[in-house]
Amino acid sequence: MVDEQAQWLSLVTEDIIDPDRPIVDPHHHLWDHERSRYLLDELLLDLNSGHNIIATVFVECSAMYRAEGPSLEAPVGETEFVNGVAAMSTSGTYGKLRACAGIVGMADLTAGAAIGPVLDLHVRLSERFRGIRHAAGWDSDESVRNSHTNPPQSLFLRDDFREGFAELGKRGLSFDAWCYHHQLPELTSLAQAFPDTTIILDHFGGPLGIGPYAGKGDAIFEQWCLDAAELAKCDNVVAKIGGVLMPVNGFNLHTRDRPATSDEIVALSGRYHRSAIDLFGPERCMFESNFPVDKASCSYPVLWNAFKKLASDFSAEDQDRLFRTTAQRVYRL
Repeated sequence: MVDEQAQWLSLVTEDIIDPDRPIVDPHHHLWDHERSRYLLDELLLDLNSGHNIIATVFVECSAMYRAEGPSLEAPVGETEFVNGVAAMSTSGTYGKLRACAGIVGMADLTAGAAIGPVLDLHVRLSERFRGIRHAAGWDSDESVRNSHTNPPQSLFLRDDFREGFAELGKRGLSFDAWCYHHQLPELTSLAQAFPDTTIILDHFGGPLGIGPYAGKGDAIFEQWCLDAAELAKCDNVVAKIGGVLMPVNGFNLHTRDRPATSDEIVALSGRYHRSAIDLFGPERCMFESNFPVDKASCSYPVLWNAFKKLASDFSAEDQDRLFRTTAQRVYRL
């Protein structure tokens, strides 16, 4: 299956734009699923494919949980695993690139204050641990897959979740927010309630384009602009701009005979990128790959070419923010 995907992705190749520009990729995963392996070897093939990636941030994906011990502590196995990968990268064996320089893990915040010791355990296990993501993507329609954490409706509004969320601020940890577009007002409420905790909006808040949302892209974008504008008023929120080429977004690039080109990516999703930068400002935005999930639609070189085209009209300082320094600051790399 991997070979077939590589063969398909190879149908579109592009010269690398601005190959010397240093980039921090603030969002990728690692896993070893039955039909999908994406570990350090596979990651390095993408990171070393032409763009100057100097560091990355790993974001939780339910990989390598502990099989034994208290259930609340199971996700710390992922932090242990990724910290080992980061140590391999730091050894210099694989060059100057520092993969997984930051780690975003998982902790069940609905445990309330009881989650505090679990957060402390994450921190003890890795000096690279920066925060958690408790995915909240939920939709009432069965054709839309809910997040891998199997969240309840309105997770961000629950009292038990907010009690657990408060434990992040006590430790200076950040929160990556993964939800769907219609949940953005709930995220805004959370951000307003915890103004001293850094919240990172993943993937534009997941604009949906399948099931009951298919064919409604313009209306969804219009509402997204309104909701994102309210969220952007919260100074503690920053935005990852990427991760919008998943099947759930409805562009259907994964079903085509040929993968997307950078120009096609800009044409299809560029309005989200431009609007997010307008709303949050380059100092609160960072491009993200969301690999290997977005790899279903395009290759790593093509994706970053698209980002560079989208950023071409910005000043050199703002481009540096979008590609590197915002991520370094937010994730304390």
